[in-house]
Amino acid sequence: MSKIFYTIAFLTCWTNLAYAQPPRPVTFTSSNLPIIVINTSNQEILDEPKITADMGIIYNGVGVRNNVNDPFNNFSGKIGIERRGSTSQTLFPKKQYGIELRDNAGEGIDAPLLGLPKKDDWVLFAPYNDKSLMRDVLAYKLGRDMGDYASRSRYCELVLNNVYQGVYVLLEKVKRDKNRVNIDKLDPAEISGDNLTGGYIVKIDKTTGSGGDGWSSTFPPIHRSGNQTTFFQYDYPKQEDIAPEQKAYIKNYFASFETALAGENFKDPANGYRKYIDVNSFVDYFIANELSRNPDAYRLSTYLHKKKDSDGGKIFMGPIWDFNLGFGNVDFCIKGGTEGFVIDYNYTCPTDGWLTPFWWNRLFKDEAFKAQVVARWSDLRAGPFQTSKVMTYIDSVATVLNVESQQRNFQAWPVLGAYVWPNSFVGNTYQSEVNFLKDWTTKRLQWLDASIPGITTGVEEFNTSKSLRVAAFPNPFSSQLQVEYELSVAGTVGAEILDLAGRKLYEESQFREEGKHQVTFSQTHLPSGIYFLKVKFGQEVQVIKVLRQ
Repeated sequence: MSKIFYTIAFLTCWTNLAYAQPPRPVTFTSSNLPIIVINTSNQEILDEPKITADMGIIYNGVGVRNNVNDPFNNFSGKIGIERRGSTSQTLFPKKQYGIELRDNAGEGIDAPLLGLPKKDDWVLFAPYNDKSLMRDVLAYKLGRDMGDYASRSRYCELVLNNVYQGVYVLLEKVKRDKNRVNIDKLDPAEISGDNLTGGYIVKIDKTTGSGGDGWSSTFPPIHRSGNQTTFFQYDYPKQEDIAPEQKAYIKNYFASFETALAGENFKDPANGYRKYIDVNSFVDYFIANELSRNPDAYRLSTYLHKKKDSDGGKIFMGPIWDFNLGFGNVDFCIKGGTEGFVIDYNYTCPTDGWLTPFWWNRLFKDEAFKAQVVARWSDLRAGPFQTSKVMTYIDSVATVLNVESQQRNFQAWPVLGAYVWPNSFVGNTYQSEVNFLKDWTTKRLQWLDASIPGITTGVEEFNTSKSLRVAAFPNPFSSQLQVEYELSVAGTVGAEILDLAGRKLYEESQFREEGKHQVTFSQTHLPSGIYFLKVKFGQEVQVIKVLRQ
């Protein structure tokens, strides 16, 4: 009890210190980057709601120096501003902000910023634990190189209430717009016909920082160790705007997709999962997140959108979002290595509170989907994903930041040479951080070259019926394996443990009533290695890979 108390007390104190820590003083008069100046009139910027402030942007053009005393020539006006982020907002003293451009009456207005298409909502992203300052920027660039929409970005330096804050990245917030997520506007009164069918933006994410309203999938994540579910949140229309009929429509459409994907005929081109989704967007999303080995992929910061039936009407994956833990910048669970598919996150980290939807392992049971991934990867590697092109882009960003701005950033936030959660690598210089990113990305590209053609997932079978749901934990296990399953009707349940050759090492069979059940298997006699748990209920079978430590 005392150890738990001290741990909580330490984390609370550390978090409060990190939250309150201001940047160290930096003399700042001019920059080769655009300068954003925000004045809140000494109001505290809250998580929500937004407070009203003044913002000006100084940008004198390519190759022209920007001085803090220059006129605000790119934007000058009112904004609403709030803190954003979940983990980053709690752990990191360098805050990121959500910005809404406003008129003097407080209404949102669209305006172009730093050459980006006009819109009212923006993000001032604050790279802190990513000491290359470019993981998100790189990921979005690669996403756009694939021909998909991904947030455009502009580096800048931020001054907040006369205090220098460091290097920031101006990003386009994920929003419905012809220049962002290109779906039709959906008004609350549009509750029938073609109008009801789109457009929608849905996300899978933590509920902090958003309304949190949505629905849970009836298909649980594979390899879950408890009662984790896949929860879909309404992003557009917003929680306060979406009509009940619209909620019901998008929920039912996703349910139809999941039911088709889980069904026996899921590969059927006309009536299987392809009837409901844009497969190319799923392929691109997979590649973007596997290239970066993003630990949040598929399960957090995951956006999907649906167009009207008259515009194709299918679910699209994306846009991609949030890569500060990607490209090897993680030391927990999947770690920072260059090998392994993030699609197998649930197998590696089954106790995580947020797990990957069952879709991805199921999709790779379709040879046609796998073939699309292989072909797309080959095309990209012959084009924008050539190693030399990716390295040239990383070097080009580092060259701009190396002129002067990264030095000021790390004067304000002296984290070079220091561990910041969850760094897998700690470099003493900015260039060493850039070199790590380049080396990691090169090795990751090579690993994917060798691995994508023969890709397999961590689950060899998937249960296609709603009558049987099985979870095994802990996984890996040392001596005892807990098996949890739920039956919709009473019946005889059989369980087997098999080795890699398919030899039966253990078997039992018992009659069980309807409801949830938990069984403990003591397997201390098994050598360390990989095994398969096979659970049978009538004609239904589910096989789960388990690891004995």
